[in-house]
Amino acid sequence: MGSSIAYHLMSRDNSLKLAVVERDPTYAQASSSLSMGNARIQFSLKENIRISQYAFTALERFEEEMIVNDVSPNISYWREGNLMIIDPEMTDSAKQAFALQQSLGCRVEWWSSKDIRQKYPLYHPEATDAGTFGSQDGHFDGYAVVMGYRKKAISLGSVYLQGKVNRILHENGRVSGIEAASGDLLAAPIVINCAGAWAADVAQSAGIDLPILPIMRQVFAIDTAIKPDGQLPLTVMPSGLYFRSETGGLLLVGKSMDEDPIGFDFSWSDKRFMDILWPEMAEFVPAFDRAKLVRGWAGLYAVNTLDSNAILGEWPELRGFYLANGFSGYGLQQAPAVGRYMAELILGLPHELDLSIFSPKRILEKRPISERGVI
Repeated sequence: MGSSIAYHLMSRDNSLKLAVVERDPTYAQASSSLSMGNARIQFSLKENIRISQYAFTALERFEEEMIVNDVSPNISYWREGNLMIIDPEMTDSAKQAFALQQSLGCRVEWWSSKDIRQKYPLYHPEATDAGTFGSQDGHFDGYAVVMGYRKKAISLGSVYLQGKVNRILHENGRVSGIEAASGDLLAAPIVINCAGAWAADVAQSAGIDLPILPIMRQVFAIDTAIKPDGQLPLTVMPSGLYFRSETGGLLLVGKSMDEDPIGFDFSWSDKRFMDILWPEMAEFVPAFDRAKLVRGWAGLYAVNTLDSNAILGEWPELRGFYLANGFSGYGLQQAPAVGRYMAELILGLPHELDLSIFSPKRILEKRPISERGVI
């Protein structure tokens, strides 16, 4: 998010003096690097759908636009689709979201359980009546996108500094810069919090309470004895279990759970897969009852506990302090649109896409907005 905003700011005004402070320039613990890199149109809030529509366009032209010194990034953008299995009790709300997506020109299809079985013979969707399939949805290499934005931002004049932000400096209701953990001070009339899972800690240093928690999620790569005929889409079950094909004939499997730990924990447990995820997946795909767990990893969601939606814009009680936080697991795909919007907001330019619904003002007012498409 920080590199996208840096790129969009510098591409509009390369006379800016802009520094990106990175606590870990290797991005080993960055949510973008550890993400499954999904991009999907299937949301229930109009603005989130519009954000994804722009993401599709931005990702298609990303490799060309991020060329630096004749070198183009390779983001491995594959559009195999996303299949959302519908809980029969949620059919009405799913139909509402589907109708909204179609009204906005999205390529989404309503499939019966028979359609699902016909398209993917290994699936056994007897517990559902239907699903929705987004044919333009897909996945990409999150780390490659981060590095693409970073290198392009640097080529335009951004400076990247390694360090941890210790404190947001401010006086008389206006931000004045940051203090790094090293003790160095950086003066700036505008500071943007793009700290992901660490966002609440950064904001708290200025006395601002954000409803954001770092919650650990886990992903597993498995090798099944029986292989599907072709690539499987990201398939999302009503329980929140999800899986998709990965390179090398593997499958990636994950699930967000209420009991997932809060904190900066990057450990992962094979027991979670063996005891919880595998039995559920094998019930839906009996052919996967024999599989080998190849590897796993853990990453962090920056969960907005108010409404699981982005927090975008200037904090009402501290001028010059901007937020791009709380994406709750789908920030990577929102980075292109959010980077553009934040640059427009900061520079006072007209908005290509109005995202004011995500204003931080709603945090102070405790006024949530609804999005049912959270995974």
